[in-house]
Amino acid sequence: MTVPPATDPAGPADAAGTAVPPGSALTVESAGVDVIADRDRKGTPRQLFWPWFAANVSVLGLSYGAWVLDFGVSFGQAVVASVVGIVFSFLLCGVVALAGKRGSAPTMVLSRAALGVQGNRVAAVLSWLLTVGWETILTALATLATATVVEALGWGGGTPVQVVALLVVAGLIIAGGVFGFDLIMRMQTVITVVTAVLTVGYVLLVLDQVDLGAVTALPGGTAQAFIGALVFMMTGFGLGWVNVAADYSRYLPRHSSGRGVVAWTTLGASLAPVVLLVFGLLLAGSDPELRTAISADPIGALTTVLPTWYLVPFAVVAVLGLVGGAVLDIYSSGLALVSTGLPVSRPVAAGIDGVIMVLGTIYIVFGSESFFGVFQGFLITLGVPIAAWAGIMLADVLLRRRDYDDLDLYRPTGRYGRAQAVPLALLLVGTVLGWGLVTNASAGWLAWQGYLLGPLGLGGTEGAWAYANLGVLVALAVGFAGTLLLRRGAVRAQEALAPSAGREVVR
Repeated sequence: MTVPPATDPAGPADAAGTAVPPGSALTVESAGVDVIADRDRKGTPRQLFWPWFAANVSVLGLSYGAWVLDFGVSFGQAVVASVVGIVFSFLLCGVVALAGKRGSAPTMVLSRAALGVQGNRVAAVLSWLLTVGWETILTALATLATATVVEALGWGGGTPVQVVALLVVAGLIIAGGVFGFDLIMRMQTVITVVTAVLTVGYVLLVLDQVDLGAVTALPGGTAQAFIGALVFMMTGFGLGWVNVAADYSRYLPRHSSGRGVVAWTTLGASLAPVVLLVFGLLLAGSDPELRTAISADPIGALTTVLPTWYLVPFAVVAVLGLVGGAVLDIYSSGLALVSTGLPVSRPVAAGIDGVIMVLGTIYIVFGSESFFGVFQGFLITLGVPIAAWAGIMLADVLLRRRDYDDLDLYRPTGRYGRAQAVPLALLLVGTVLGWGLVTNASAGWLAWQGYLLGPLGLGGTEGAWAYANLGVLVALAVGFAGTLLLRRGAVRAQEALAPSAGREVVR
C-alpha cells in the first residue's frame, strides 16, 4: 500500500513511504497519522473490548452518581438517564469506529473525507482541545486521589505529596502516549484485570453504606432536569471519546466484521460505567455529605467510607483506572495535534501534550477551588462543537458504501477536496445554536452562553430549561440531519471516482 511520503507533514513514514508497523511494547511507535498498511493490520473486533473497557473502568464512574443526582432527579430517573446516556453515546463511538476498519488512518484523518483535507483542521483542533482537556482532568483526579489516600494513611500530606503524585502519574501517562499502540494495548489488558478485581472489592466493602430507604425517598425531578442529566452523561462518556473512536479500529483488517466493531466498542466502553454509575447513585443517594464532598475531590471523597486497610488497594484501582483513560487520550491527542498540520512526529506531539497536561493539572490541583465547576464547564462547552462534528461524521460514515481512498485523504487536490463548505457550515451553525442553548452556572467565564434561551421562550438563563443542556442535542441533530440531507450526492460522486494510482484496494 502506498502512503504519504516522509516529507508530508501529515504524518511520518519510513524511507520507503510506508508506515512503520508497531513492534514490541518498548519500541516507540513511529506511525503517526499516516496509514497502516494492510499487511500490518491485525487482530479481531473482539480485541477492541480491552482498550475500551480499561479506559472506562475507572472509579470515577462512582462519582458520576453524585453529579447526576445534583440535577435534582430521583434514583429511577437517574438510572434511566445514565444508562441511556452512556450506552447511546458509546454506540456513536461504535459507528465512528467503522471508519477505522474501512480506512487505515486515525479518526481525525478519516474525518477529512467529510470536511476536506484542510477544512478538517478545524475539527482536529477541537479534537485536540477535548483530548488534552480529558487527559488533564484524569491526571488531576489521579493526583488528588493519591494525595488523599497517602494523607489518610498518615504518611504525609499537603503540597509535597501532591507534587510527587503528579510526577508519578504523569510519567506513566506520557510513557504510554510516547511509546504508542503496542505498549498501550498491553497496559490496558493489565489495567482491565487489576482494576476490575479491586473495584469489585471496593463495592463489597462499602455495600453496607447503602441506605435504600434514603435512595428511594429522593424526589423526582422535572423533564428538563432529566434531559440535563441525560445530556451530561452523554458528554461525560461517549461524546468525550467519539473524536478518537477509529484510532484503534484502524489496526483491524478491512475484512473484519462491521457489526463486530460496533458491538465490541459499545460493549467494552459501556459495561463498566453502567455498573459503577448505578452503584455510585446508591452511595451518593444514601449520604448527602458524600455527594457534597465529591464535588471538591471526586475520587478522594470515596475513601471516606473505606476501612483503612483497603486504602492502598483503592489508590491502585483509582490511579490505574484514571491512567488507563488518560493513556488513550494522550495517544489520540498526539494524533490530533499532528493532523492539524503541525510538522512534528507523533511521539513528539504526545510529549508536547504531556507538558500541557502537567501545566493544566497544576492549575486544577493547586489553583482551582472547585473541581466540578471546571469539569462541567469543560464538558459542556467543548461538548457542543464535538456533538456537531459527531453528527456530521456519523452521517458521513453511514452514507459511504466503499472504503476510503487512502492517498486522497492526504492531498487537497484529491476527491475529498481542500474544504467542504456544507459540512463546515453545519459545524458552525450547530455550534452557534448549541452554545446558545446551554449554561454553566459554576463557571463564571462561561456566562455568555445561553443567549438563545430567552429569545426562544425557554425562560432565559435562569428558567426551567437553563440546565437541560439542549444545545448538545441540537448540535448533534444539526450535524447529522444536515449531512444526510445535503451530502448524499457529494459522497456518491467521491465514491464514483477510480481509486488513486498505487492504492491497494481490499474489499
